[in-house]
Amino acid sequence: MSEKPRKRLIVGITGASGVIVGVRLLELLRNTEIETHLVMSRAAEMALACETDLDAKAVRALASVHHGVMAIGASISSGSFPTMGMVIAPCSIRTMSEIATGVTSTLVSRAADVVLKERRLLVLAIRETPLHLGHLRSLAALAEMGAVIAPFAPAFYPRPHAVEDIVNHMAGRLLDLFSIETNAVQRWEGVPAGRQTKLS
Repeated sequence: MSEKPRKRLIVGITGASGVIVGVRLLELLRNTEIETHLVMSRAAEMALACETDLDAKAVRALASVHHGVMAIGASISSGSFPTMGMVIAPCSIRTMSEIATGVTSTLVSRAADVVLKERRLLVLAIRETPLHLGHLRSLAALAEMGAVIAPFAPAFYPRPHAVEDIVNHMAGRLLDLFSIETNAVQRWEGVPAGRQTKLS
């Protein structure tokens, strides 16, 4: 009997603020049966040093498999390598622009391009504000290609007590898009009875 195909998810982390969300994705996925394939840009490693006390080696250790950013011959660079898709969190404007124009100068943009051409799910957690018209046109083009644009957008209805609560919720919501349940998301169940206000 043939083995059940493995579920694989590509996780990209690029050089924008919010690298901790990408790290949290990997941490959450360790508690699942999903095989994670990580690729980090060099700018992501710089952001990691600026924003956290982690180093790149520790982050790579969270993944089932990690690939060098210039390893264009890696498994995830081919459409014949089956995956659930790819999430890039955070996704820098440079990376977004490369994917939108079909430029594949690194394994991050190459893997994303493969995911799109194979009609798999590509989720881009854009981390930039404000956006000019060029950014918006590129994002619209990506949406037309089938990508899901999911900017970092913290939810406050769970009444977070710490940054960690916000990070967990955002990471969990990104994984929701792949139908991966991690119990990281506090689900909205309507306005609690004690907080309802009367409409005038």
